Amino acid sequence: MALAFDDIALLFARHDSTQYSGEPVTQTEHALQTAWFAEQSGAHEQLITAALLHDLGHLLHDQVDTPTARGIDDLHQFSVLPFLRGLFGERVLDAIRWHVDAKRYLCATRAHYQAALSADSQRSLALQGGVFSPAQAQAFIARPHAEEAVRLRLWDDQAKIKALPTPGLDHYLAIAARCRLGHMRPQP
Repeated sequence: MALAFDDIALLFARHDSTQYSGEPVTQTEHALQTAWFAEQSGAHEQLITAALLHDLGHLLHDQVDTPTARGIDDLHQFSVLPFLRGLFGERVLDAIRWHVDAKRYLCATRAHYQAALSADSQRSLALQGGVFSPAQAQAFIARPHAEEAVRLRLWDDQAKIKALPTPGLDHYLAIAARCRLGHMRPQP
């Protein structure tokens, strides 16, 4: 079952004050910050859209606490895909699908990356399968759009800054609207 495009704004509105996994930001602030970092980096609109929507799977569940604190991996990167499949193409969906594996990849390939993760990201890493082996890392980065998922992951890690000013949700939903299936312009 696909979401209607307007349902995305409703999900953010419904969870506007929901804390983001023990971080000093809300779910909406985290999404806006991630999209803002993508935009500031000159990312194409499909990657900005993926940055905005990468954790939308968390909003599909009415959870009052952090799932990882209870030892649960909510598989948010996969649970949202059926809802977005009718709205966006594979470039958006792959970046969302692979952003968790990108963390596992970065832990395997960048010194000090794992140690810099927040406490919740450390907990979720263990629940999500841990650090990739060298062979797993090599197989991951060969996937379609994996490099974009790595960029998304790095913005995701940064997007936990209390009171960081960003453009509002309407700004990023306008970008996402241009990325919808049937509405897209070619992007590099």
